[in-house]
Amino acid sequence: MKIVWLGCLILALTSTHASAQQPADAAAYKKAKEVVRDLERIVAPSGIQESYKTGIGGIDQWLNVRGQDQANPIILFIHGGPASPLTPTIWQFQRPLEEYFTVVNWDQRGAGKTYGEAYGEADPQAIGDSIHIPRYVDDAIEVAEYVRKRYHKKKIILMGHSWGTVIGMSAALKRPDLFYAYVGIGQVISTRENERISFEYALQQAKAHDNAPALKELESIAPYPGDQPITRERIIVARKWPQFYGGLSAFRDTSTYYFDAPLLSPEYDEADIRAIDQGSLLTLDKILPEFVNVDFSNVHAFPIPVVMFMGRHDYTTPTSPTAAWLDQVRAPYKQGVWFEHSAHMIPWEEPGKTLVSLLKYVRPLAEGAN
Repeated sequence: MKIVWLGCLILALTSTHASAQQPADAAAYKKAKEVVRDLERIVAPSGIQESYKTGIGGIDQWLNVRGQDQANPIILFIHGGPASPLTPTIWQFQRPLEEYFTVVNWDQRGAGKTYGEAYGEADPQAIGDSIHIPRYVDDAIEVAEYVRKRYHKKKIILMGHSWGTVIGMSAALKRPDLFYAYVGIGQVISTRENERISFEYALQQAKAHDNAPALKELESIAPYPGDQPITRERIIVARKWPQFYGGLSAFRDTSTYYFDAPLLSPEYDEADIRAIDQGSLLTLDKILPEFVNVDFSNVHAFPIPVVMFMGRHDYTTPTSPTAAWLDQVRAPYKQGVWFEHSAHMIPWEEPGKTLVSLLKYVRPLAEGAN
């Protein structure tokens, strides 16, 4: 099976997600998962560890809340995909963040536990017609309002990754009163410009490595994106080779560590894992026509502090449009942070610098949170 991260979109191409396959030694995996579960337990009396569903946008949606001290500022972390929940991967990178922040991960409509096939909360066919960017934005705002009230916070920090930056930036623009700051990781500014840069990078690398199969596939869709529609078939080819040349995870041609992370997640059982691919198939075609038209380049004023984490080697959502946007935007505070050893997967690739950067540039913006 091959999974391709499509700019912000994950597409299951030919089979099930690798992490959904039955492991060869189920008992060993179960034992390993219990070790992770024990390590992940929040035992501090001041801490919080909750996973629950709540009504958001007319359906039940799942939240995961973790932190060592409830007095800390809250981060609402909006995942990518659009159906690629962070919850089954947070065991890989999030624990250090939990010492300084309470982190809320939300399985969006059509994603992970909220997909609902295993639980019955959200019939996939029933929510199919609601798979539109404005609905996701309104869901994010509703989640933010709910979290703020439940945990008695004046405001929260909003952070998005990949596809989640489309939702996050839109939510911040629509309801700035809810947020201390917005943090974009793998930010999308212009989908078409991202696609052009990513394709050019792949073509350059294929030529440099004399990769005839890659050149043949890339030239079959050239010029890309050009004036033609960005179809499912074209974007599959366009995403494949930049990722192979380290544009998803820097200096790696695969990202198995990420795609197989749910195998050891204490938060996800087998049905939840299967729902990752099922949600991807449900949402991809529905959201693609809207996603390819995303363009924030004409946003010249941002209402709240904005911080962009940019992977130097990111050719999944290339960083040059983000850096250019940040240079020209007017905001109460703005900061760009370059991650020299990362591509698109910054929290996984440079978790230490992720924490240090959040403490240096973001936590001070959450005034009155302590």
